[in-house]
Amino acid sequence: MARRALHIEVTKKDRRELKKLLSGGIRQVRVVLRAMALLQMAKGVSAPRIAGVVPMTPQAIRKVAHRYEQGGLERARYEKERTDSQFTTPLLMEAGSIRPKSKSASPRGSASAREELRTSGR
Repeated sequence: MARRALHIEVTKKDRRELKKLLSGGIRQVRVVLRAMALLQMAKGVSAPRIAGVVPMTPQAIRKVAHRYEQGGLERARYEKERTDSQFTTPLLMEAGSIRPKSKSASPRGSASAREELRTSGR
């Protein structure tokens, strides 16, 4: 069963801002793609149709629309920096780039951790 098209209302001010953003200058590609998708969503075009023209997945296009509805134009154009490191930390630990935090209360770490770093050449 097909999804219903997500329709969003983009204010005139925001439409002008988006068109200005698309009219020229150097911009991050993802910001331009999000602006294009948002303008099309405002016209009532479905996410899968937009994805046929703009190289984004329908899911990513819907996320941009939802972010616009939640936080306005700034929120739709730019993603917040990720604050959790649940994905990167295990990979970095596995690669040996970082080590788990010691349970020591000292900001410099425990004596055994310092000794381990000294003997490993770091």
